[in-house]
Amino acid sequence: MAIERRLTEITPAGAVLHTGRSRNDQVALDLRLYCRDSAAHAVASLVALVGALARQAASHADWVMPGYTHLQRAQPVTVGHHLLAHAEPLLRDITRFAHAYEAAGDMPLGSGALAASTLPLHRETVSRQLGFAAPTANSMDAVSDRDFALDLAYACIAVAIHLSRLGEDVVIWASSEFGFVRLADEIATGSSLMPQKKNPDIAELLRGRSGRAIGSLMALATVLKGLPLAYDRDLQEDKPALFAAVENALESIRAAELLVENLEFDRERLASAASDPGLMATDAAEELVRGGVPFRKSHETVGKQVREGKFTAPWNARVSLSKRNLPGGPNPRRVAARARAIRREAAVWRRWSERRPPPLPK
Repeated sequence: MAIERRLTEITPAGAVLHTGRSRNDQVALDLRLYCRDSAAHAVASLVALVGALARQAASHADWVMPGYTHLQRAQPVTVGHHLLAHAEPLLRDITRFAHAYEAAGDMPLGSGALAASTLPLHRETVSRQLGFAAPTANSMDAVSDRDFALDLAYACIAVAIHLSRLGEDVVIWASSEFGFVRLADEIATGSSLMPQKKNPDIAELLRGRSGRAIGSLMALATVLKGLPLAYDRDLQEDKPALFAAVENALESIRAAELLVENLEFDRERLASAASDPGLMATDAAEELVRGGVPFRKSHETVGKQVREGKFTAPWNARVSLSKRNLPGGPNPRRVAARARAIRREAAVWRRWSERRPPPLPK
């Protein structure tokens, strides 16, 4: 209404702006445009973060470290393999934001308040000019549909969860007990009381901010639950929840990129932890399998040796990694190759984001 009022002050033609339109279909249009722009922006931001992870992974493709299950040392991996384990879900998040972009791809303008218009509006032409795939198929659904907003909010939740897990790993690695990571000044703060402290604040905030994303989706879903067709004033409450989710996601992705870019790993501390002979227990069991022993029996045999303090590792962690030469495994060459592949995939998505949203006609 403010745009129409100001335009009418400038030219009498402004008085025809609202012809065949309602605030309902105009707001639905603007929200779809916002969702498409935000989704493309999120893809571009995630591309930068994934690229940072891939570069760090390539630089540390052969840095040996323990892998963990239940936060207990399990088997040897590399720093690069572990970092790429965080890059993979972020690549999936990119596809979620791309889906959210496409989900907002129908153009609602011309639906009016709920029953379209008696005027011969050229909806297909407007749809093409605004870069949409097609006009919406049902005028009542067009003004009340917010599924595309839910899709975008869910993408924001997924990335928040994945960034929270990345933050948790960094918090653990930076602790004195682990000491795998040294915190650069750019990603840490000191204590107001204890002079020796260096706290992993960005990593901790990535964990904490996941709550905002979850809350935004729940708020949006609650607004939409049980609404009668077509438009209801309740839908005014969709925007605070969605805007908060998007803002939180974009800020968190940028913070995570800064975090990853400034990670400094302690190679000696990592290698020392990876020298734990217990990490070779599975290798020893599999070596018995090569000799014809059923795995359940070899598992029992090696387990007994470990319990009795008689276990002897068949080789060290670096040799173990060289033998783990399977697709998806932590073999350093596989890790380096996957890091290169991820950077190529990220480049494809960067080009995708640069083409969206399409420029408006001049």
